[in-house]
Amino acid sequence: MFQSLFVFHPQIRFSSVMYSAQELELFPDRTVTQLLFKDVKNAAELRKNAMEGKIHGALINPSMIVNPFQVLVAANKAVHLHSTGKMKTRSLYSEIIYNLSPTNNISEAFKRFGMSDSDSAVLIVLVHPKEETQHTSDIIAKVDGQQIPVEDVSMLTDPVKVKKLYKTTPQEDTCLLDAVVCRMATKDVM
Repeated sequence: MFQSLFVFHPQIRFSSVMYSAQELELFPDRTVTQLLFKDVKNAAELRKNAMEGKIHGALINPSMIVNPFQVLVAANKAVHLHSTGKMKTRSLYSEIIYNLSPTNNISEAFKRFGMSDSDSAVLIVLVHPKEETQHTSDIIAKVDGQQIPVEDVSMLTDPVKVKKLYKTTPQEDTCLLDAVVCRMATKDVM
């Protein structure tokens, strides 16, 4: 149902640098790029740089992410709200983090989904013009960690925490991504 909003491209590999980039179908001038890192040693520095505006991206704790599609849904909603001037947070990237949450509590969303100083993994989400790639290279250079394919995010997921936060039922265990995206999408109407 939600997947029709996006045009998917296969994982792109430039030399030894991997990342996943998807064009937003409703915003064809925008691309969402996701970068996943494990064994990160400079989480505090990255978080500080993001808060100071030196990193233009959402720094997400991947333990709460079931699948990259979950992030695409949050990013698509954030871009839409940004274009209509109806964001609930101060920036596009904070809006992405907020949209991952099943609740309307902004500080809770940052606590659950934002990167903390002690995290050893990070999912970085960038929204940029389709032809812009230099920004991606700059971000990759700032991370002291091992980059892994975004599709491997489920290896870093904490399913117990995800199920508890999104209040899923045992019947939804086989389709956890659907349950998570449904709760994200309906939080504004509940």
